Amino acid sequence: MILESLRTSILAAMVLAVGSASAQTPAPAWPAKPVRIVVPFSAGAATDLISRQLGTGLAKALGQAFVVENKPGAAAMIGSDAAARAPGDGYTLLMSGPASMVTNRFLYKKLSYDPDAFAKVAVVAITPNVLLSHPALPFKTVPEMVAYAKAHPGKLTYASFGAGTTSHMAGEMLRQQAGIDIVHVPYKGAGEAIPALLSGQVSMYFDTIMTALPQVKAGKLNALGVSSATRSAMAPEIPTIAEQGYPGYDIAPWYGIVASPGTPQPIVARLNTEINKLLQDAAFRDSLAATGAEPRGGSVADFEAFVRTEVPRTEKLVQQSGLTMQ
Repeated sequence: MILESLRTSILAAMVLAVGSASAQTPAPAWPAKPVRIVVPFSAGAATDLISRQLGTGLAKALGQAFVVENKPGAAAMIGSDAAARAPGDGYTLLMSGPASMVTNRFLYKKLSYDPDAFAKVAVVAITPNVLLSHPALPFKTVPEMVAYAKAHPGKLTYASFGAGTTSHMAGEMLRQQAGIDIVHVPYKGAGEAIPALLSGQVSMYFDTIMTALPQVKAGKLNALGVSSATRSAMAPEIPTIAEQGYPGYDIAPWYGIVASPGTPQPIVARLNTEINKLLQDAAFRDSLAATGAEPRGGSVADFEAFVRTEVPRTEKLVQQSGLTMQ
């Protein structure tokens, strides 16, 4: 009895010692290796530029490289799917936006990933689109374009940086509000759409202001209007589409960092903190402003609430347009 009791006490002490040692073992430091930011659009596009700016800032703050990996195509689904399938260990992030997080769920009968499964981190920025047109066309304002489109139904085409993207939805919103027949032509990004517009393959293109302005300032393309509710500080001379006879017209790309499903909450919280710090840094804000982007930030809960607001608005737009994708 005494020996049995002693053996039991020794075993219990050993279990407690092991448990205590495990509890005191610190979690592995993060990040301990480079982190990749998957960008579901081509290099040179607005999403790519903002991602690289953010990656540079986070690398300085966290002491590890943040490497941008471009995976364009299929309305951001290729890149989004890659990020969704990656391990939830904090080493794969996705620069998400309206297409990957909201629009695709209504355009496609079945997605290869669950938009709601991502760990939302923070909304980084928002930037307006600009409706561009080829200068050879006989219009320089939205009302003039609408009049031309009504006189020539089905003749005008508009490019976007992907089916289901904000660029595409901007055209659909204008088509509905103006009651015009214009034809959508999707591309993989600005790198393909801008040359197509310059060469006259398409009539118009909804592009982000950061990649649109160089062509406008060079006189190669006309800027008909800005897609957001207010004019852009980067080009205050360009009127909004809303103020040209379409009140309530307001649609703009946003850029939000999400992490692969299952990413631990402490890593998400650390990323949110560092991103918000960057968005308060004057130099970083200036770098965003130089590309036409307006900084956002906020908590994880703010990001989640923002998406919940976008979902019904986008669902209504897609339903009204009758758009469906395979």
